Amino acid sequence: MAELWKSLPSWVRNIVIPIIVVVLAWKLLWVVVSSLIGLLINGLVLVGIAAAVIILVKKASKH
Repeated sequence: MAELWKSLPSWVRNIVIPIIVVVLAWKLLWVVVSSLIGLLINGLVLVGIAAAVIILVKKASKH
């Protein structure tokens, strides 16, 4: 692996590889953040539906 790294031109080692690493890190961060936001929204929807069901059941049991 070290031989492959040393065989690359310096502009590839100093410019191209860091750009690829930054882009991949950004994509990975975006996937993690968007999945967390998605889970949060799903959780809020689930809590809202559960609250609506509880309210409807309480109203139905009074009659």
